[in-house]
Amino acid sequence: MSFTHLGLSDKVLAAVAATGYTTPTPIQEQAIPHVLARRDVLGIAQTGTGKTAAFVLPMLTMLEKGRARARMPRTLILEPTRELAAQVKEQFDKYGVGQKLNVALLIGGVSFGDQDTKLTRGVDVLIATPGRLLDHTERGGLLLTGVELLVIDEADRMLDMGFIPDIERICKMIPFTRQTLFFTATMPPEIRRITETFLHNPEKIEVSRPATTAVGVSQFQVTVGREPHDKRDILRRLLRDAKDLQNAIIFCNRKREVALLYKSLEKHGFSVGALHGDMEQSARTLALNQFRNGEIPLLVASDVAARGLDIPAVSHVFNFDVPHHADDYVHRIGRTGRAGRAGTAISLVTSLDQKSMVAIEKLIGQSIPHLEGLGATEPADAAATPAGTETERPRQSRGRHGAKEGSRERSRENPRDGAQDARKPRREREPRRPSGDRHAEPKPQTSVAEFTPPTAPPPSRTPSIGRAEAPKNKHEPASEPADHSHLPAFLLRPVRARV
Repeated sequence: MSFTHLGLSDKVLAAVAATGYTTPTPIQEQAIPHVLARRDVLGIAQTGTGKTAAFVLPMLTMLEKGRARARMPRTLILEPTRELAAQVKEQFDKYGVGQKLNVALLIGGVSFGDQDTKLTRGVDVLIATPGRLLDHTERGGLLLTGVELLVIDEADRMLDMGFIPDIERICKMIPFTRQTLFFTATMPPEIRRITETFLHNPEKIEVSRPATTAVGVSQFQVTVGREPHDKRDILRRLLRDAKDLQNAIIFCNRKREVALLYKSLEKHGFSVGALHGDMEQSARTLALNQFRNGEIPLLVASDVAARGLDIPAVSHVFNFDVPHHADDYVHRIGRTGRAGRAGTAISLVTSLDQKSMVAIEKLIGQSIPHLEGLGATEPADAAATPAGTETERPRQSRGRHGAKEGSRERSRENPRDGAQDARKPRREREPRRPSGDRHAEPKPQTSVAEFTPPTAPPPSRTPSIGRAEAPKNKHEPASEPADHSHLPAFLLRPVRARV
């Protein structure tokens, strides 16, 4: 089937033909007719299947009629990250060439004033992240009562980033009679609850089993040591020895690890960029554009680059850190093997990642083979080290809650180490108290000859500055002179009066 049989307008078909696409993907073929029929749609498909065009193309056809009003957008698209929001705007710019539509982008890292100016002119398509959208509504610069079509994209990523409460608030601001398009790659229980609440008799479109990986992606795992320098050494060997490596995305779990790995690879002569959530928006956009244009072949990134980014020619994906959630693994390796291309995904696995790897293999329904001869295998038990052999003591670094990670790992390997020192007999730690009253403290014995009564302080030779205070009552004795011992010595010197 071609795009001409889906019911799109002539302007949209001309724009699609200009880009070179002739055959729609399965998600586009099934979703576009239902969107044009004003039905709610629940789309479930793995990443890289063309979900963005599945709602962009019918929206362009539907928006040809009508006019936007100031501060009241006609359609709203919610995205979890700034990069995804900017990517959707690029799709509207590409396919909406022959139409005069106002498209606004509300994301963080951009001036509020510029965004407010665009909203005042009237917006046909509003693409936003939940946080910045709520900021504009709370300031009174945006009304959602005119939204006719709502698109929630990458809903499972919204759940991971904690945006579900914000999504619920936004949905309550939009009219009940709206049309809702809901796209996700996985269906956790929380996402299922949201769909049952905000979708009205939706048309469910599932072109692939949830949480499946692309067929053309070759997956491997390499066993490495726990120390970061061991993982970095193995990663550099893999990068140098990889066949047909054109470019690669290297994923880390933490932003701090992204910065450290970026500096390490740059120090060893690799052309590399970094991308994580704490970077300025201009730096994030620059790194992503350089990677897309081929100026830098390597990109070290956090999970901010794991969802929906359209970079078609990524040949390799490396998981420097195994993701904590199995669903994130599916999205990470979905950056390669897109549009029918072949790709390679390699994960560096330590002994602490075995549980996560079991969950990943269970989710994707297949086992991930090992690459032999590269990794450094760790001993099964730290207690198996021969006596008298000195081992390098791992550098202790403080974890999230202030505890030393090195000591925590050693106690996890052999919990009885360190506990034996703490279990000393009580009599070795404190002296034994005398019999009798066990709670009374022993009093020191002082003989009569040693006792010396306290002597009174010598009288001061300097005259007192103050006078004795007169009694207020005649029956009350006069008070003694005030004590001025706290005064400095120069104030206590006698003063000779001039006659």
